[in-house]
Amino acid sequence: MADQGDIRYLTPVNIEIKKDKYCRFRKSRIKYIDYKDPDFLIKFVNEQGKLLPRRLTGTSLKYQRKVSVAVKRARHLAIMPYKADLMK
Repeated sequence: MADQGDIRYLTPVNIEIKKDKYCRFRKSRIKYIDYKDPDFLIKFVNEQGKLLPRRLTGTSLKYQRKVSVAVKRARHLAIMPYKADLMK
């Protein structure tokens, strides 16, 4: 008989292994982030049009600043919307 402290699962517990975050710009050796490419910049924006934080994208501080400047320039030139309902 099992004690009260023993917990047995019928299916194994799903333990997710944390993936290492990496800066895709450093890995690909990208020096310049083009503000005229909205398909690339949309990866760093959520459905509402807000910039995704570094902790979610994994970009370094240097490139996160460049991404934010590129998104702001694209918004100013009407390449990307400021706000949107379900942008993706």
